[in-house]
Amino acid sequence: MRDFGSLLSSLNELTFSILLAGSKTFPPGGRKRRKKTLYPSLWFITKGSGEIVMNGKKSELSPGKLVIFTPGMSCDKKSDSNDPLEIYFIRFTYAGAFEKKEQWYFKHPEEIHFPLQGVYTIKNSTGVAFLFEEILSLSKRRGSAIAFKKKILFQELLLTLIQDFHSQTISKDTKQVIEETIDYISHHYHRAITLSDLAKMAGLSNSHYSRLFKKYIGYSPIEYVTHLRIDRAKELLAHSDRRIKEVSLSVGYEDELYFSRIFKKIVGVSPTQFSDEKKMANHLD
Repeated sequence: MRDFGSLLSSLNELTFSILLAGSKTFPPGGRKRRKKTLYPSLWFITKGSGEIVMNGKKSELSPGKLVIFTPGMSCDKKSDSNDPLEIYFIRFTYAGAFEKKEQWYFKHPEEIHFPLQGVYTIKNSTGVAFLFEEILSLSKRRGSAIAFKKKILFQELLLTLIQDFHSQTISKDTKQVIEETIDYISHHYHRAITLSDLAKMAGLSNSHYSRLFKKYIGYSPIEYVTHLRIDRAKELLAHSDRRIKEVSLSVGYEDELYFSRIFKKIVGVSPTQFSDEKKMANHLD
């Protein structure tokens, strides 16, 4: 499975629409063969047992298992004769729609490979079941507000699933020390912060800390500090009259030219251009 940050980054570039949501009980010993799946969908096993073969790989199904289907998969499903499967299911579609450096990008579904597929074990079964039930309940109603809420809940469901996967790969102690250093960064980003400082605070070697941080957040520690500083700089440039030099110093960069290079690399325009454009927009508003 891809790492936590990479998965979230991929999902964050997608927009979703639910096509069908419901629950189903399979007949005892029921078997269903399908050559190819047509739509991406989620199954959450609530009761019973069975098995599924996806692209030639066999997996056992039991309560707490999540199955993610993607278009074109070859599947063979079987329910136990004495303990038939009961599932929640959601069939959905998606497309790419994301903003980067103030430019929008769009992709058709066939251009995108959904980042998850196969059978997963869910630890937070209660929380996941609750979100499925909420979506299923809303699917019995109509209206723009209902459709909007379903989209929000579906994204919350995906986030809950990713967090569940991630929690199974990282210990509570590791999570705590990473969170403590993130809290430190958020309060001291305007000061000089080195990888060694953060690793020492976490009680880990530089390489071990950096590897765990990236696995947990999706950025290296220094990349995280840099992006946090630039985000704060964007706020100051858009909503204050501070000069570039003052903004640079206030977010932790003594060298104004270096700050400008980093800013343009991340944002796509220079600090001066960004400031002028945002203040013009604020004036028009």
